[in-house]
Amino acid sequence: MHKYDYSFLKKEIPGNIVGLSGIIADLKAKEEFRKLQYVSTFEELQRRAVIESVKGSNAIEGIVTTDERIKDIIEGMEPVSHDEVEIAGYKDALNLIHSEHDDLDLNEDMILQLHEMMLSGVDAQEAGQYKKRDNYIMEYLSDGTRTIRFKPVKAKDTKKAIEQLLLAYYDARQDSEISPILLIPCVILDFLCIHPFRDGNGRISRLITVLLLYMSGYDIVRYISFEGQMDKYKEAYYGALKQSSEDWHDNNNDYVPFIINFMQILYRCFKDLDEHFMDISIKKAKKSERVEAVLMSAVVPVSKAEILEKLPDVSVKTVELVLSKMVKDTRIVKIGSYRDARYKRNEE
Repeated sequence: MHKYDYSFLKKEIPGNIVGLSGIIADLKAKEEFRKLQYVSTFEELQRRAVIESVKGSNAIEGIVTTDERIKDIIEGMEPVSHDEVEIAGYKDALNLIHSEHDDLDLNEDMILQLHEMMLSGVDAQEAGQYKKRDNYIMEYLSDGTRTIRFKPVKAKDTKKAIEQLLLAYYDARQDSEISPILLIPCVILDFLCIHPFRDGNGRISRLITVLLLYMSGYDIVRYISFEGQMDKYKEAYYGALKQSSEDWHDNNNDYVPFIINFMQILYRCFKDLDEHFMDISIKKAKKSERVEAVLMSAVVPVSKAEILEKLPDVSVKTVELVLSKMVKDTRIVKIGSYRDARYKRNEE
């Protein structure tokens, strides 16, 4: 039987996780600074993020419709198919988190409420109810056969398992030595290994992730779709999930692969924020001004090639002239040399 205990997060954490945590903390601080200056830009990002989240989280499960229909559903139009009803349910649950996260907490009632909101339109008997029969996570092989990849917690033990998971989470979040951001993927992994519902476990895990990020002070999920990033890199996500769930029942599993994947997705959200920000805020600027804006607004060092990729209508010569002038004026700092050179805003 699995024991829920996150005290291992107080011990030595791999250097790559610590390093990534530091980068993300810095990006978060820069996001807060920009958010105060560019209110309308972030309002536009918020509208995009809802669409991408609803689309991405459902697409991971093979629940799809057209982009136009997703926009219609988000704006309140009635769904017309089974998939659209499920999409509408996810939208309602996500809206609850976005609008009321300050007053919400992760508890059993919250988990069941999110599940009920998401599935009540397609499966009223199962919505908001733990699984009544044991379930299995299947893997489909290339020859068309199936194999059981993971056996979740038995149905009769599900309620107790969720209770133990939540108690371990409450205990860990009160411990100042445990990083709240590293705690999130550990809780999500255990939730997925419990697999408490007959259907909808993956989508609920993503809703819980959004809620926990809000609760940890990361409102990046309001402006960039965490679920969309997961859908984009879902093979890496499922690979990390498989690695970290091995020997889970015997308490010999390794949370690190799943933690790293989570942190990489979060980093990509901040990176995507930068790219969206540039797309929206500098469209009408002069070419030289647009190059300057890319450099001054970038949350991580950028290369000449990345600038050219973001501004395909700007010539190499223009980019090089701006880089040279800004380095000379000490507005930016050059890191490295030749093709590997990257540039960042001078913070001094």
